[in-house]
Amino acid sequence: MNRRYSVTGLVTGMIHPGNDITDRLTRALENAGRAPLRDGDILVLAESVVATAEGRIISLDSITPSSRACELAVKYRMDPREVEIVLQESDEIIGGISGFLLCMKGGTLLPNAGVDNSNAPQGCLIPLPKDPNASAERIRDEIRERSCAEVGVIIADSRVHPMRSGCCGIAVGCAGIPAVLDDHQRSDSVAANGSGKQLAVADCIASAAEIVMGESDEGIPCAIVRGLGLPINDRSGVPVIDVNDCIFMQAVSERRENRERETAGKEVT
Repeated sequence: MNRRYSVTGLVTGMIHPGNDITDRLTRALENAGRAPLRDGDILVLAESVVATAEGRIISLDSITPSSRACELAVKYRMDPREVEIVLQESDEIIGGISGFLLCMKGGTLLPNAGVDNSNAPQGCLIPLPKDPNASAERIRDEIRERSCAEVGVIIADSRVHPMRSGCCGIAVGCAGIPAVLDDHQRSDSVAANGSGKQLAVADCIASAAEIVMGESDEGIPCAIVRGLGLPINDRSGVPVIDVNDCIFMQAVSERRENRERETAGKEVT
């Protein structure tokens, strides 16, 4: 069956704390002369605008860095106030490079715990939404109530991947669609090829949306993905795997242990 797919950026203008995201999206559609949301649409929203609307803007001037933040700031050449915010947002600090800390947060690995300064007001930082899945659920429910459209909602962030240059989109929150599909669950739009693999469909959609989205001067913090034919339901959440099952984490850990053993052996001899 032939389908027509589209990924369309939506101009909302600047989002400010306390703004009604759903209302801004609805008005943006009307202003652009576009068709209203329809059943099966998938709405992708940048995490920073959702966090901004929820009031998650932190002024650096309000932060007093701890001694640990100051130590890490010297080691990784960062503002100690920024490091303190990252520490507060993280479950664990894994390591880092100049300008970035690698953190564990909510079962996933990400730079600076998702704390963003690229779209923040001067002298401020924006962490991830407090609960991205709950944010996605809330926006989905509001759209259902106001427009009667059954849609999926993805809260997206942009991330680097191991040993690759550049960023791709990734889903940090998801509601209304399954974030991961097995081959036997996949529709004609993402046809099964018998590989037995799982498809991180929410991440794939987030990456497609990143191409047309721009949060700062462009004022396009949202994209509508239409025509995929994914099942819309009441599921929410983005699955994560245990750290012991992650090939990257385990390989890095093994490499570190091997180096420590080699160093210890040289010191003994």
